[in-house]
Amino acid sequence: MSGSAGLVSVGMNERVAALVAGHTEGWKPGRVVRSDRGFVFVMTDDGVELARPATRLLKAADDGGLPVVGDWVLIGGDEGEPLVEVVLERTTSIVRRDPGKAARLQVLAANVDLVLVTHPIAEPPNLSRLERELALVWDSGARPVLVLTKADLSDDVEGAMAAVGEIAPGVPVHLTSVVSGLGLDELRGYLEHGETLALIGPSGSGKSTLVNALAGEDLQLTREVRVSDGRGRHTTVSRELIPLPDGGLIIDTPGLRAVGMWDSADGIDQAFSDIAELASGCRFRDCTHSGEPGCAVAAAVASGALPERRLESYRELQAEVRFVAEQVDVRARQARKREDKLLGRAIKRYHRDGGRG
Repeated sequence: MSGSAGLVSVGMNERVAALVAGHTEGWKPGRVVRSDRGFVFVMTDDGVELARPATRLLKAADDGGLPVVGDWVLIGGDEGEPLVEVVLERTTSIVRRDPGKAARLQVLAANVDLVLVTHPIAEPPNLSRLERELALVWDSGARPVLVLTKADLSDDVEGAMAAVGEIAPGVPVHLTSVVSGLGLDELRGYLEHGETLALIGPSGSGKSTLVNALAGEDLQLTREVRVSDGRGRHTTVSRELIPLPDGGLIIDTPGLRAVGMWDSADGIDQAFSDIAELASGCRFRDCTHSGEPGCAVAAAVASGALPERRLESYRELQAEVRFVAEQVDVRARQARKREDKLLGRAIKRYHRDGGRG
């Protein structure tokens, strides 16, 4: 495997080296370690370089084509103005619906192996939000791990653990406190050399504090949570990939106010694997669990084996995915209509000019 110490420190491996070798333009490989205001900071053989996306990547912005933190890229352009020419194939990508546009996706991070879904338990956990985040992570292709933070402030630690465990089948759940050090050694066990971890969660969940604790130093600035409502200020204002002393890599992200679904049907099925398993016993294969006869899911709710709240959450996420699919279809039809108009105008000009191009 080729690559400088700088590239190895941010996860260069045989897969990435092979992708780089597939391009013969002589562009410089690197990994995006930070994105900010349309520019990206890229670790290359020559150190960190500030670059902006090439025009063809800007045209693919609505489809998630812009470089994001964690991406492996190829840099070209002039010496004084580096350009990201290519975003190499991603192994995973954490995607949500853009909060401002229903038919546009937003890639939060790429090439992540493990996602620590952080959630504070100073108050009872928000189970519906956690279900959304788990669906988002499962859909990314990465492995989720639930990290319940601020255990030292909880009045019912056992209740929080039990409630979260019921909605996260097959997902490791860790109880942590950076004040006492509880659970930190277990999390350090995930930081194998070359693996990339990302932290997601609401503002005030202690992501940056957790990064500092795992690194053993204040890599990220943190601010105290407002006492009045328990919400933190957005300490982390941009996504950043941080190499840790023992070789692991962590991507810290700003707090997510909105966790909108994109094309997340597979992720929802994995996040709600208990419902998917029950559904296999329904009389009808296309059962919507909304009153059909012989519905095994409805029977589980009636018996108390499945909380009604969980089924409602499942339905809500599925409806959201259908809505997004409809919006994307509308956007595609509008784009085709614009292309047809441009083609029609070009044909008219051609005939008007007597067939001269």
